[in-house]
Amino acid sequence: MKKYLLVLFGLGIGLNAYGEGVVLSDDSVEEDIVMEEPLLVQNTTINYSSQETAQNLLTKDSSDPLFLTGDNQFLSDTYMSYIDRKLRVGQYLDYGINDNLVLHLNMLYQWDWSGRHENGFSATEFGGVYRMNHGTSGSHIISDVLFGLKVWGSSHVRTPEYADSSYYAGYRFGRRYTGVSLAGTIKSTWVFDGDRGLSYIDFIPEAYFRFKYDWRAGLGLDIRKSTNTHLLDNQEWLNLKLLRQYGNTQYVARFDYEFESSEIQVGANIKILF
Repeated sequence: MKKYLLVLFGLGIGLNAYGEGVVLSDDSVEEDIVMEEPLLVQNTTINYSSQETAQNLLTKDSSDPLFLTGDNQFLSDTYMSYIDRKLRVGQYLDYGINDNLVLHLNMLYQWDWSGRHENGFSATEFGGVYRMNHGTSGSHIISDVLFGLKVWGSSHVRTPEYADSSYYAGYRFGRRYTGVSLAGTIKSTWVFDGDRGLSYIDFIPEAYFRFKYDWRAGLGLDIRKSTNTHLLDNQEWLNLKLLRQYGNTQYVARFDYEFESSEIQVGANIKILF
C-alpha cells in the first residue's frame, strides 16, 4: 500500500512539473501579453485627448473672467443694457497681439428717457491687457495688468462711463479649475474733464461656473469707492450672468443690482471669437 502511495505521489509531482513547463512554453500566453500592451497605450491616449479637449474649451470661453484672447485671434462683443430709463448699446473689439498682450477698442451709445436728455456716444476707450503669469511652471495663479484711456466723449452725457479724459489701471488675478474659475480685480479710474475731477476704485471678486452642455453662470460683486460722492456715489453692485456657448459664440443674459440705490440693470451680450 505504501508503495502505491509513493508511486501516485511521484506521478503527481511529475505531472505538476510537466504542466508548469507546458504553461511557460505555451505561445498563446505570450500572445495575450502582447495584446494587452496596445490596450494600455490606447487608454493613455484617451486620457491625454480628454485633457487636451478640456484645455481647448477654456481657450474658447470668452466670458471667463480670466480669459485672454490668443495670438492672432479676434473677439467681438456686442452688448446692450437698460437702467433707469436709459438704453445703452455698444461694441467691444479686441485683438491678441501675442499670447501675452491684447489690445481693445470699446464704445457705446445711450438713449435717455429720464428727462435729463443725456443722449450721445460714450468716450471711446482704447486699452489692453498684459498677462504676467499664465499659471504654468508650477504656479497655478494667473495674473494680468489692465490699462486704458477714454477720449472723444459726448458733452451731453455726464456719467463717468461717458466722461472725456479718463484713464484707468488695474490688476487681475485668479485660478482656473475644471468646473470653476475664481478671480479678483482691483481697478482705479481717474476722471478729468472740463467740469469734474474725481477718481474711484473698484474691487471685483468673481466666481464663474462651467456646466454640462456648454452652459455657464457667473456671480460677482463690484464694490466701488469714490473720492467725490457729490459727483459719484459709493456703490455696491451684485452681478449675475447666465450664458450658453455654441462653438466660438456665446449668448449672455445679465442682471445687476445696486444695494444702496436699489437700481436694477438688465442686459445681453453676443460674443464671437474668431
